[in-house]
This record gives sequence, structure tokens and C-alpha cells, in this order.
Amino acid sequence: MTPDLFAPAPSAQPLVCGVDEAGRGPLCGPVVAAAVILDPARPIAGLADSKKLSEAARERLAPLIRERALAWAVAEASVEEIDRLNILHATMLAMQRAVMALGVMPGEVLIDGNRCPALPCPARAIVKGDATEPSISAASILAKTTRDEAMRALDLAWPQYGLAAHKGYPTAAHLAALERHGVQVFHRRSFAPVRKLLAARGAG
Repeated sequence: MTPDLFAPAPSAQPLVCGVDEAGRGPLCGPVVAAAVILDPARPIAGLADSKKLSEAARERLAPLIRERALAWAVAEASVEEIDRLNILHATMLAMQRAVMALGVMPGEVLIDGNRCPALPCPARAIVKGDATEPSISAASILAKTTRDEAMRALDLAWPQYGLAAHKGYPTAAHLAALERHGVQVFHRRSFAPVRKLLAARGAG
């Protein structure tokens, strides 16, 4: 018998999952989180912080991530949850949901930022991790493209708010549209510009 023929295989590296979110700052829509476990055997060139990539680059990379990752999941926390819990806790909830939806339990979770959601596996927060950890970069791209698509869909029903252009962020155009057309069900009533407008008009 050849001595090495039945040698035990090298122990597998623990699965590392990257997690990031999109949509903490906008005045409307859900906050979206993604969790990604990359496959070292199927690298993806060009991964970077989604904010540093063009929209075209993000849209090109997102399907590659879905195709080549060992596992990925996207989850969200709704406008109602954001208003009830606050944006930080809603973000943690979306991240937790994304990790739990993976279908496989990672050995370690890397979270972009300085806080970790409650998870049944080891987790580590990394400030600006979306620029340094490929798995977090991949998660940032999936979260951003998913939320942008939701804003484009909302724009079809409510074109007067310009959501396809500003994606719900408090731009001058969005604030002007709020003044002109009022607050809708998809707006975050706990956010200051929306809350102040409702108060000025005597609405809750």
C-alpha cells in the first residue's frame, strides 16, 4: 500500500462570511443586508466597497457573486421595523436575518462597521471592512444592488419622488418632493426630515 494513499485530507478551512448593509441613511424604504461566503476556488476580480464602484460595475459583479459564492443571502428590515426599533437595531436585525438565511453555518462572520448582531457563531466587526475584506465587499455589492432595484421598482409607482435617481437619500430633490407631494407609507417617519414635515402639518 502506498503510504500516502489513504492519508487524511487536510482539515478544511472554516467558512468565513462577510456581511454588509445598504440603506441606513435614506428617508424611505427598507434597510437591506447581505451575507456572502466566497469560494476560494472561484475568485471574483474587481470586488471593492460598493460605494467606490460605478453602478455599472456593481450590476456586473452582483450576478457573478451569486453564481460563484459558496453561499449568499439577502434580507431586510422594513420601514415599520426601522421606525419601531431605530435604524441601528433594524440594521442589526437585517444582518442577523441574512446570516441565518445562508443555509450553512459559517465558522466566522465578518461585519462591516463597529457592531455585531447577535449570532450563534463567532463574529467580528471591522471598520471599513468593505474596503479590505473581499467577502464583505461582495456583501456590500449584493445589498446595494438589491436595494437600488427596490427603489427603481418603487419609482415606477411613485415617479414624482425621483427615487430611481437618489435612491431615497435626503437630497434637495427628495426633500422638495416631500414638501410638494407629502409623506407616503414607504417613508421613515422616525427620520428627522420626515418627522419635522409631519409635525409641521399636524400629522403623526
